[in-house]
Amino acid sequence: MAHFAKIDSNNVVEQITVVANDNIQDTDFPASEAIGKEYLASIGLEGEWVQTSYNGNFRTRYAGIDYTYNAELDAFIPPNPYPSWSLDTSTATWVPPQTMPTDSVFYVWDESTVRWIKFEV
Repeated sequence: MAHFAKIDSNNVVEQITVVANDNIQDTDFPASEAIGKEYLASIGLEGEWVQTSYNGNFRTRYAGIDYTYNAELDAFIPPNPYPSWSLDTSTATWVPPQTMPTDSVFYVWDESTVRWIKFEV
């Protein structure tokens, strides 16, 4: 099975669909992408489709609704969890402005103070 993400004009994922291997002629990525796009158009699914990997074998991770496809990084990027976090372009992941402590305490991010705080049960 091949998986395809439909992206809007801002490259935000709107939909994900599955294409059977027979419909991509049992080819592997990247050749399967063009074949899959042709197939989706032939069954009336319009728009821009980008192949995604269920196992994260390419494009960094499996696409999700509201993820953004970044063509420059050739990666699907999840929504930014907090305004203070920035995108690490080497890993295509969001990182906080400070590293979470690595002691045995459980921490949560507090955006109002822009720091990690101990989680109180």
